[in-house]
Amino acid sequence: MQLGAIFPQAEIAADPSAVARWARTVEQLGYEHLVAYDHVIGAHPDRSDDPRAARWPRGAYDHDSLFHEPMVLFGYLAALTERILLTTGVIVLPQRQTVLAAKQLAEIDVLSGGRLRVGVGLGWNHVEYEALNEDFSNRGRRLEEQVEALRRLWTEPVVDFEGRWHSIPRAGIKPLPVQQPIPLWLGGHADPALRRVARIADGWLSSADAFSPAVEPMLAALRRHLADAGRDPDAFPFEGRVDLPGRTPEEWKRGMERWRELGASHVAVNTLRGEVEPERQLELLERFMRLVGR
Repeated sequence: MQLGAIFPQAEIAADPSAVARWARTVEQLGYEHLVAYDHVIGAHPDRSDDPRAARWPRGAYDHDSLFHEPMVLFGYLAALTERILLTTGVIVLPQRQTVLAAKQLAEIDVLSGGRLRVGVGLGWNHVEYEALNEDFSNRGRRLEEQVEALRRLWTEPVVDFEGRWHSIPRAGIKPLPVQQPIPLWLGGHADPALRRVARIADGWLSSADAFSPAVEPMLAALRRHLADAGRDPDAFPFEGRVDLPGRTPEEWKRGMERWRELGASHVAVNTLRGEVEPERQLELLERFMRLVGR
């Protein structure tokens, strides 16, 4: 399994030197990829007049939550690192302009020397969609068209594409990415999302902790959908998560063992929301790598 570390978005604050130190240290520790999350804007929690507020996830981020923008962040980290893969987990693609996202991600791939894996998903926060002037209600259908458009823009010098939401009449981006195309993984847990993963994704970002009871049913459903789509379930890569805060080293080991048993190709190690400073989080990541990483 390939080991990654989840970037401590909220805890690292707006300190570029801390960002650089964290990324370089994680690379030196032997982690093979780092994962950054995506939120553009946060809603104030007192939006009690909004009927959809009750459906926001428990513990959801709000206007006080700090998030480094992943594409700009990765441009910065591409110059500061040499080996580690830069991965998104996930970019909320339907709230972004597709052609601009294709251009930005291709540029990251070029500047990093092909060290990019793109994870995309639908997101849950309708506030972001509204602020970015995008439609929250049809985001799943648009995502599928976006994926097709991205792959063509990344591999064809001139694209002639006419979809339901996109029109690209004989145009292209330059430079094209190093990877042809950039690996594109999808997140999501609901059955429609898992069907979409099975049909169009290069891999699945489960975003589930090793001890979650939902892991095995989701994985079983994904493998059924992969078989239905004519793809080999045993060869399809997916990433799980191991949470370190509040867990013992013995539990860390058991988490890794469970992902091995389930056939995970990648595991992301999470130190977020442990109410510890970034330096302490690096200590946890170092301890984890010494104990169970290799």
